[in-house]
Amino acid sequence: MLFQKYLQCRLRPPTVIGQFHTLFFGSVRMFFLGVLGFAVYGNEALHFSCDPDRRELNLYCYNQFRPITPQVFWALQLVTVLVPGAVFHLYAACKNIDQEEILERPIYTVFYIISVLLRIILEVIAFWLQSHLFGFQVHPLYMCDASALEKTFNVTKCMVPEHFEKTIFLSAMYTFTVITILLCVAEIFEILCRRLGYLNNQ
Repeated sequence: MLFQKYLQCRLRPPTVIGQFHTLFFGSVRMFFLGVLGFAVYGNEALHFSCDPDRRELNLYCYNQFRPITPQVFWALQLVTVLVPGAVFHLYAACKNIDQEEILERPIYTVFYIISVLLRIILEVIAFWLQSHLFGFQVHPLYMCDASALEKTFNVTKCMVPEHFEKTIFLSAMYTFTVITILLCVAEIFEILCRRLGYLNNQ
């Protein structure tokens, strides 16, 4: 019963924008990550090659080029951003709070707004981390400092496969993050407007 109540609460946020955000978050963004992300980044390590083309050098430079793989980073981002909303809706399920009560009772409204603000903060942090880890453009060549592996290598040139496709995909993920932040901000405004409307009708 509690799990069923949680699912109903989780799948139907109390605002129209929140419901659209859930649809956008659950379908478009996860489709990009799960299907297109694997297609673009799935075999990157296998096709990443350096000069000279030696396996240990390729692996060393690839780990330098990608401290964390983009798919793992974006999966962690999606899971992390889901946590504040999941915690709130689990709380709402435990307290048997329906959708209207969230907007009618001030304490629940505040808690819900806090969960949305936390989503915004987590998305901003993810945007900042993504820009530092991956930048905004994938270049066709990567200069790898392999002197720690073998002194004769020093700085070696590496080829990044399908760099243009990766740049497009990277831009799309930045765009999704910005859209999600804007939806969260719009949801807060909708909550405040509906809350004011409820107070005026009393």
